[in-house]
Amino acid sequence: MLTPTAYGLAILLNLLVAFIGARFLLQPVPAAAGYGVPSQPSAYLTVKGLRDLGYGVLGLALLAFAGAHAAGWFMLVVALNPLGDTLIVLRNGGTRAVAFGIHFATAMVVLISAALLFAL
Repeated sequence: MLTPTAYGLAILLNLLVAFIGARFLLQPVPAAAGYGVPSQPSAYLTVKGLRDLGYGVLGLALLAFAGAHAAGWFMLVVALNPLGDTLIVLRNGGTRAVAFGIHFATAMVVLISAALLFAL
């Protein structure tokens, strides 16, 4: 039972991150508003989009080709991104609800995913 849960959560999170990256590339202004810090189109939004899209695809590749242990380490390191996003939102006028309800909560789910992958 643990294996489908661990892989399922990791796949879902990586697909979600890839989707968020694609949204920042295709619809940067609405994506920035959803991030918690509204912005005008800029190179920074494109960078965020590429970062997230790349992390999502890399996570899926690790799951497919390197296994649970490598994917667990990846998820552990990737949890730093939503933790950093929490601080960015707080420091730039975003709401605490978005900072903690979206970004910090995401970091916690990513850390749970890492723990599940390490348990396999």
